[in-house]
Amino acid sequence: MKFVGAHVSAAGGVENAPVNAHAIGAKAFAFFTKNQRQWYAAAYNEETIERFKANVEELGFHPDHILPHDSYLINLGHPEQEGLDKSRRAFFDEMTRCEQLGLNRLNFHPGSHLNKIPIDDCLDRIAESINMALDRTNGVIAVIENTAGQGTNLGHTFEQIARIIHGVEDKSRVGVCLDTAHTLAAGYELRTREAFDATFDTFDKVVGIHYLKGIHMNDSKKELGTRVDRHASIGQGVMEMDLFSFIMNDPRFNDMPIILETPDESLWAQEIELLYSLVQSS
Repeated sequence: MKFVGAHVSAAGGVENAPVNAHAIGAKAFAFFTKNQRQWYAAAYNEETIERFKANVEELGFHPDHILPHDSYLINLGHPEQEGLDKSRRAFFDEMTRCEQLGLNRLNFHPGSHLNKIPIDDCLDRIAESINMALDRTNGVIAVIENTAGQGTNLGHTFEQIARIIHGVEDKSRVGVCLDTAHTLAAGYELRTREAFDATFDTFDKVVGIHYLKGIHMNDSKKELGTRVDRHASIGQGVMEMDLFSFIMNDPRFNDMPIILETPDESLWAQEIELLYSLVQSS
């Protein structure tokens, strides 16, 4: 079974995220655990935590289908110690917030070398950062999101993701979220049956399909291999609808959050309905 939703607002408190997801007909959702433009935020109080958990349960969501996202400020591979320490503290805080909310995964962009350290050194720093976070928390999986490879951002090749995972000590608490727009922009073709199968076969061989913990379902404004991250609404970019049909009918993507990060939130309910309409009866 597929669980499709969107990255919804948590304005006014994280307890509002499941309410906002339910309002658009979502069966899954993502949200920021705090203001993603700020390094620090006040700790959750018990009332917020209990309201979030109650709303999740009452509205029929399950933690396996909720994929919170950390702040874009965080760079777990930062080449400078001050920036690295600041990023690690913020990441530990977000992992703790997920644990407090009863969630089992946190999605994050791996990091950037900023042209100051070698790529492999940066990847190893990211793995070390993950290990430190896992040591300080319980039950939350660190979910690495692949990137488009824009600028000095790492995680745009399956080999880079595999190297990070190789350096993580507790393999049961690391995973991957693949973003369709990032995957195409990074140079992996997805739009034909042959190309789709080849790309996911490569992912399985290099990384391992068992590490897949979520999908970001986005059309792309930019073409194959451009390494530019620009999302488009479903059917309004360079993707073909076949790609979305492939995912919606592939059992490998069952029982995980499939999250829209498309730019026009007024279309999310319509896009969710469209994606479910692609499911073929067996």
